[in-house]
Amino acid sequence: MKVFQFILIIVVAFLEGLVLTSIEIPILKHRQFGQFIREEGPKSHLKKQGTPTMGGIAIYLTIIFASLIGTKPGTDMWVMIAAGLLFGLIGFLDDYIKVAKKHNLGLRAWQKLVLQIALGLGLGYYIQAFTENGSTVWIPFVDKYVDFGICFVPFVAFVMVAMANSVNLTDGMDGLCSGVSIIFALTFALILARVGAIQSSVYLIAVAGACGGFLVYNKYPAQIFMGDTGSMALGGGMTAAILLSRMELLIPLAGLVFVAEAVSVIMQVGYFKATGGKRIFRMAPLHHHFEEGGMKETRVVLMFCLATVVFCVLTLLIALI
Repeated sequence: MKVFQFILIIVVAFLEGLVLTSIEIPILKHRQFGQFIREEGPKSHLKKQGTPTMGGIAIYLTIIFASLIGTKPGTDMWVMIAAGLLFGLIGFLDDYIKVAKKHNLGLRAWQKLVLQIALGLGLGYYIQAFTENGSTVWIPFVDKYVDFGICFVPFVAFVMVAMANSVNLTDGMDGLCSGVSIIFALTFALILARVGAIQSSVYLIAVAGACGGFLVYNKYPAQIFMGDTGSMALGGGMTAAILLSRMELLIPLAGLVFVAEAVSVIMQVGYFKATGGKRIFRMAPLHHHFEEGGMKETRVVLMFCLATVVFCVLTLLIALI
C-alpha cells in the first residue's frame, strides 16, 4: 500500500467521523437516547447520566464508507464489514433496551454470549472453508504457520468473543476505548500492509480514522459515548480483519490493555465469589481501580494509551523485524 493511500483513507475517515458524530449528537439528544450510569459504578460518573450514547452508529457508518473507497472491496472486506456490523447490532440491541427501559441493564449476558459465539463460529467456518488461509495460524517468534485443524473454528470463536467483550469493557471512561482502539488499529494496519493483507489493512486504517473523528467529541468531558453499539462493532470488526490475515496471536500483546481490562473483571468476580465478598481491585474493570484510588480520569486514559503505544511498538518489532 502506498503512503499516500494510507494517509488519504485515514484523513477521509477522520473527517467523516467528525461530521457524522456532530450530526448524531443533536439527534440522540432529541430522541433522549442518553446513557444510564450503573449505581455500583464510580460516584464521579453519575454526572454523566443522560450523555448521548450509541455514538457507535456514526463510527461504523464511517468505517464502512472509508473502507469501501479505500480499495476495491473483495469478499474478505465484506466479511469484515459484516462481522463488525453484526457485533455492533448486538451492542445496539443492548443499548436500545437500556434506553427504552430507562436503566443500565440491557441484554442478558447469556443472550449476548450465544449471539457472539454463533457469529464467531460462522467466521471461523468461512475462513477455514472459503479462504486460502484454511485453518493455519502464524506463530510469532518461530515465524511458522501451524494448522489448527478441527480446533480452528472454536479457536476463532473464542478470539472473537474474547476480543469483542474486552473492547466493550474498556469503554468506561471518556476517550479510553476510542483512544486505545486508534493505536491498536494503526499498529495492525501497518503490520498487515507489510504482509500483503491490503483489505484488512485498509479496514483498520478506516477504524483508526473513524475513532479519531469520534474522539474529538468523546474526549473528556465527553459529549457522546460510543455505547455497546460502538465497542462491540470495533471489537468484532478489528478482530475479524486480523483473523483473516492469520496474525491473531499478536492480539494479546498489542491489545494488552484490552486483555487486562477483561482479566481484571474475571479475577474480581471469581475472587469475590470464592471469598464471600472480598475484592482484589478497588473496582473492576481495571481503569476504575486507578480512578477509585484517586487518579483523575484523564490521567488514567493517558496512562492506558501510553501503555498501548509501548505494547504496540513491541508488537511491531516482533512482526516486522
